[in-house]
Amino acid sequence: MERARAAPAPEKIRRASAWTDKKETMKPASFRYHAPKTLDEAVAVLAEVAPDDGRVLAGGQSLVPIMAFRLAKPTHLVDINGIKELAQIKVDGGKLRIGACVRHAAFYEPVCDGPLGRLLATVVRSIAHHPIRTRGTFCGSVAHADPASEWCAVVATLDGEMVAQSQRGERIIPAKDYFAGIMTTTLQEDELLTEVRLPMPAPDTRVGFQEFSRRAGDFALSMAVTIYRLEGGKIADPRVGIGGAEPRARRIAEAEAALRGKQPGADVFNAAGEAAAAAIDPLEDIHTGAEYRRDLVRAMTRRALDSAA
Repeated sequence: MERARAAPAPEKIRRASAWTDKKETMKPASFRYHAPKTLDEAVAVLAEVAPDDGRVLAGGQSLVPIMAFRLAKPTHLVDINGIKELAQIKVDGGKLRIGACVRHAAFYEPVCDGPLGRLLATVVRSIAHHPIRTRGTFCGSVAHADPASEWCAVVATLDGEMVAQSQRGERIIPAKDYFAGIMTTTLQEDELLTEVRLPMPAPDTRVGFQEFSRRAGDFALSMAVTIYRLEGGKIADPRVGIGGAEPRARRIAEAEAALRGKQPGADVFNAAGEAAAAAIDPLEDIHTGAEYRRDLVRAMTRRALDSAA
């Protein structure tokens, strides 16, 4: 004979209800899934669905979490992972061409000879955690344009080019015209970012990178990418790029001017750090004030220059 079971306590009912509600909010809203196999097909599908909030899916490490929290509710997802030509890395015409489906983890070892390969292999170790690096993509990070994106800082510092494809044809967007603000770019809604092109620095170029985050894998509060050569013992062609501290990654001309034509050393590197800190318009939040971010920019610039030296 089956025993009668006691009714659950009201508190348990409330807890179960709250858990059910929580689970519901952790699921994406419904969407239509598209899996084109060619670039032409992807561009055609995107042209059709973009006006109806269609989004491109590559690594999904930025898009999928915000869909799970329903901060984004795309009605269409265009999955480009089946397009083989977008998973290529190659050197062509003095530029490193990185396809839209190339994962972060591809850069664990230098993908090209010289300073650029070394720089990318250094930077990738600061991106989130290994599982994310195995799925997230270089171009996806650039398309998302988070201020704390390491790849965005690299692209801005090197004056990289973004290649956008739509049914209107191909458009090449220089970095200075691409990043528009926090998670905002000048890509049109029907354009697919097919690759990023980075110029290959001269073999004698010195490169450095430093970033600060509260814990390993957290979003960076500040980072610096520094690049220069030496001519006659003096700094030539300096580039200083800052990320994480402002709404977008960018080069800091004032810091570059403090370096140009000077002999590398602590005093010069400190001056460049001071110039970078003074030049930024720092982000502020409840945890990080403007002066703290300036201090971080000052320190990261100096340390990146030290590591390049």
